[in-house]
Amino acid sequence: QLVESGGGLVQAGGSLRLSCAASFSTFSSYAMGWFRQAPGKEREFVGAVSWNGFTIYNTESVKGRFTISRDNAKNTVYLQMSSLEPEDTAVYYCAAGSLHMARTVAEYDYWGPGTQVTVSS
Repeated sequence: QLVESGGGLVQAGGSLRLSCAASFSTFSSYAMGWFRQAPGKEREFVGAVSWNGFTIYNTESVKGRFTISRDNAKNTVYLQMSSLEPEDTAVYYCAAGSLHMARTVAEYDYWGPGTQVTVSS
């Protein structure tokens, strides 16, 4: 089970840190991804972190503003978001998968319920 937290309402230019807590003991062996879905749009890849901390990002969308990290001792993955823009408004999901550096929804096996992030202008 995955559960996201940390979402909320923030003004443009602000920051938020999302957390995703995993309840399965094999968390450290999974790649973890972050996705987001805005109303009326498809779920979009934000970034991912491998089991040992290597990261990739959807650079077109996040433009160096987001940072993903993980703490395997706490079974938690984080998404630090800064310089937020109204276009970042979406439900943010974390996901766990066994494929290294996967970028698509279909490549992830487990999903959290999501957390809403709203950025006001």
